[in-house]
Parts: sequence; structure tokens; C-alpha cells
Amino acid sequence: MSVDAAFTRKLFGGPCEFIAGAAELDALPASQLPEVAFVGRSNVGKSSLINALTGRTGLARVSRTPGRTRQINLFRLGDALALADLPGYGFARVSKAEAAHWNALITGYLHTRKTLRRVILLLDARRGIMTSDEEAMRLLDGAAVSYQLVLTKTDALKSAEMRSVMENVADIAAVHPAALAGIVATSARASLGIPELRQSLAELAAG
Repeated sequence: MSVDAAFTRKLFGGPCEFIAGAAELDALPASQLPEVAFVGRSNVGKSSLINALTGRTGLARVSRTPGRTRQINLFRLGDALALADLPGYGFARVSKAEAAHWNALITGYLHTRKTLRRVILLLDARRGIMTSDEEAMRLLDGAAVSYQLVLTKTDALKSAEMRSVMENVADIAAVHPAALAGIVATSARASLGIPELRQSLAELAAG
């Protein structure tokens, strides 16, 4: 569904608030709004991207320490859309028990969150798709949840490097049935790709 620019501006320029944080699935509050979840490797830039999308500097907590987010954090964009910041994966220093808890929490969330409309899977453009990213893609495929691939930190790459990363990511994504066509290249620092991603999310809110 296509929405006009005025709707998108109103959505992301309006109120946005933290709803709750939940380290266990049964602690998540029920949601009546369409929900979009952000997931990616630890330190991929999820919180920075959420802040950039909503035009806030401290809505989602940004940490330089990988693996710091250990719970699902929910935010509400007016009365139109909910955003979920999921714990990062792939951080080598977490214990096996913590890794198992992450897998159970996210798997449960993907299979039971009835209002979930899309997952935004963030990939660090400097590293491309890593093994843990492909594991996350298979998890999303298995849950039959459509996901949008979004490259972060693209301002760190030169044009030729960026083209190579985009081609490689597109080739890998092509064999994953739940991956949506098209890859969004972003940089929270340089505000690259933010308008395009806002438009995509506004269409979910309106639809």
C-alpha cells in the first residue's frame, strides 16, 4: 500500500514513547498495533537506526559494548505502529545458556506475536552477511515471517565496495523465501536511507 509523504512525516514526527522491556516472552505486553521488529548482530547499530528513524537521540539506548541489550524493548509511534528492538546475536562472549535463552526468546516471539508484520534484519555493511546472519535468516524463513534486509554503517564504504556488498547480499537473499526483494542501504550517522525506510514502515502502519 502506497502512502503519501504527509502521512509519513506525521508518523515519524509525532509522539514516540518507550512502552516496556521484557526479558521473558510472557512479560511482553499485548499489542493492538502493527509491529515491526529490528534484529541483527550485536553492535550492528539497531538502536542508532531506531533513533535516526524516529528523529530522537536517546529513545533507544546506544551502547558501545556488544551484547548489552538482553531484552525485547518496545516503542510506540503514536497510535499507528509499534517498534521492537530485539537482543543482538552473534556476540562470542555470551555463555551457552545465554545464547539458548536468546534463541528461545526470539523463536517464541516470532511464532506467537500476532501483531508482527515485518522484521528488519540489519547487516553491518563493512562485514556483509556472516554465518550468524544466515542462521538468523533461516530462523526467520522457518517462522514464515517476511523480513527486509537493511545494511547499516554504509558511510564507511567506498562506492565500489558498496556495490560488491549489495550484489553479494542480494545473491544470498535470493535463496531465502521469507526475504523481501530489495535491500535498503542506510547510515544513521549520515542519515542515508532513512527516508526510504520510513516510507516502507509507514506503508505497514497504514495498511
